[in-house]
Amino acid sequence: MPKYIIGILINLIVYDIQGQVNIESQRMQLDSVRFAFRGDVLFNYSNTNGDYLFQIRPSLTTSFKSKDLRKIFFVMGNYNLIRSKDVDFQNSWFFHIRYNQKLSQVFRLEGFIQNQNNELFTINSRNLMGAGIRLKFIDSKVFNGYFGNSYMYEIEKVDILDETYYRHRHNSYLSLTFNLKNKDDKPVLELTNTTYFQPLYSDFGNHRILQELRADMPLNSYLSLSAQFDYLLNSFAPTGEQDSSAYLSFGLSVNF
Repeated sequence: MPKYIIGILINLIVYDIQGQVNIESQRMQLDSVRFAFRGDVLFNYSNTNGDYLFQIRPSLTTSFKSKDLRKIFFVMGNYNLIRSKDVDFQNSWFFHIRYNQKLSQVFRLEGFIQNQNNELFTINSRNLMGAGIRLKFIDSKVFNGYFGNSYMYEIEKVDILDETYYRHRHNSYLSLTFNLKNKDDKPVLELTNTTYFQPLYSDFGNHRILQELRADMPLNSYLSLSAQFDYLLNSFAPTGEQDSSAYLSFGLSVNF
């Protein structure tokens, strides 16, 4: 493979952590705003002496609240393709839909379904559904804190082993958000730190841990600069060994 392609890939590949996605960092905390949308499209093409690299990554996130602001529907999805001649370095998609019911200022119920596919990872597809509780234990203009517990039913397909796994998994997370605003009460910086712990009910030693730190800096009312660091530990990968990954990514987001 030409060296320039390797260099471009290092700069362009957007994290896709073995199908593990941090939903918490994508939520839209907009108080009384009933509808919100965030989307972006990354496109790149280069050709040097017949060696080309093509990348496209569209993504969207949207949130809709009921009139009483107690019911929230949240949808997100993306597709990522990185190709050079007949070789795909990335070919994946992700779709998630979640319903949140606010019962009090602290207590919420939520349910979700999710579909992920990645032809190049060990886990080629992952489908899951689940439900649980969400607690807002810190609520201020500067800090927000959430704790969640839920049950997940997970179906994973691994082509190289010709196996499909059906699993009952626990999902818990802790999310802390810091919002910095200027004297005009406009956002300047948002920091979100989230930790997920997802063990099997039958074997807590078989678990996944995801740690993510995300920073968003608004450039104007519609455009934000984002940076994100992720670390994933999978204590028991389908190959039978522990698997860990760390990713750092940067990008722009469109919000309205």
